[in-house]
Amino acid sequence: MAEPANVESNAAADCVFCRIGARQLEAMVVYEDPEIIAFRDINPQAPAHVLISPKRHYATLYEFQQQDPALLGRLLAAALQIGQQERLAARGFRLVLNHGVEGGQTVQHVHLHLLGGRPFNWPPG
Repeated sequence: MAEPANVESNAAADCVFCRIGARQLEAMVVYEDPEIIAFRDINPQAPAHVLISPKRHYATLYEFQQQDPALLGRLLAAALQIGQQERLAARGFRLVLNHGVEGGQTVQHVHLHLLGGRPFNWPPG
């Protein structure tokens, strides 16, 4: 397992997710450990909409893969825990990880969206 992220030295000063992870900005936090923070989206697209983010700054999935690929598994484990905590495990939920402009990534900090509490259609978008 990788050493916990040093949020101070690996944060992008202008990144809102880094600032939330460092507790410089307020958020409705639902999960936190030394490497990961999860908080409610301020513009929810479902009754349950939680953003799950590494505290360390990774702008893209490729950067993430090169520097700490095992952390992606830990993000998924956190998502499963949050799904149970939010009482969504039995009903189901959707996990979304956007990459790049055409993939819908609007914040340049890798993060998962956990969405639940309503039915979802396929294909998305």
